[in-house]
Amino acid sequence: FRELGIRAPDRYLGAGSGTQAEQTARIMLAFEPVVAEEAPDAVVVVGDVTSTVACGLVAAKAGALLAHVEAGLRSRDWTMPEEVNRVVVDRLADYLLAPSPDAVENLRAEGYREDQIHLVGNVMIDTLFANRERALAAGTLAELGLAPGGYGLVTLHRPANVDSPQSLAPLISALTKVSGELPLILPAHPRAAAALRELVTTDRIRLIPPAGYLDFVALQAGARIVLTDSGGVQEETTALGVPCVTLRDNTERPITVTEGTNILAGRDPARIVEIAQRVLADPPAPRRPALWDGRAGERIAEVLLSGGTAATRLRPTDLA
Repeated sequence: FRELGIRAPDRYLGAGSGTQAEQTARIMLAFEPVVAEEAPDAVVVVGDVTSTVACGLVAAKAGALLAHVEAGLRSRDWTMPEEVNRVVVDRLADYLLAPSPDAVENLRAEGYREDQIHLVGNVMIDTLFANRERALAAGTLAELGLAPGGYGLVTLHRPANVDSPQSLAPLISALTKVSGELPLILPAHPRAAAALRELVTTDRIRLIPPAGYLDFVALQAGARIVLTDSGGVQEETTALGVPCVTLRDNTERPITVTEGTNILAGRDPARIVEIAQRVLADPPAPRRPALWDGRAGERIAEVLLSGGTAATRLRPTDLA
């Protein structure tokens, strides 16, 4: 909050860690009294994390209007907890605030009414553009002894990639080969740090502690290539014009492939190496989707202020 100049939250739910069910239950128990006390006209939930679905359930049961930012994204991978969260929250929501045309098409295909669907752009890009210059001026690369374009950046945190050595070891093998082309910087996610320290055996892959937001934006902007399993990084690299190779078999952000700088490589080591080498030799031209212009928040505010009340709007299961 301090780093981005955001004031402290008025309420802190303090749910802590645990299983999906434990976290969901704790968040709901903590959020329900807040909704009862504040009686909000609308509740806005963002993304696809556990708090998104937990707070969405509480808001819907309380009768408040529910707005889902990043509505309509689909990976088509039902093993991902995030995919379940997306589908559940979209079903509960009065306002489906989609970041891209593919998300709009997903929502239409699933039968949502046109009055629920709003193409607003990407709020993550709002944050990125608002802080990009400050991030670039922070001296992050110099502190790490890096030069722009002189390294690749890696992030790994998806359970399917890091929770077992059988999944992680082949990825590290591929990254080791890529590091022969240029050194790689890997901020170690806490869930993977111990395994990474054991599996990374070359000094061409440099493990560093997790980076703060501004530092990480600087690392992305200065990288010659980014290899990641993160959905948000796929979006940020597209906005920054940096080549991205996604180490997943699917993506809920296909617009970063069709209208951005992202290539979906999967998890086969040989394919990862081949694609990375190709990108390094012939990087994609920078391009950015429409409405990724830093003004998504303004469009969302307009939707909420002009959309009516719970008493005057059709609700999620009403028929037009």
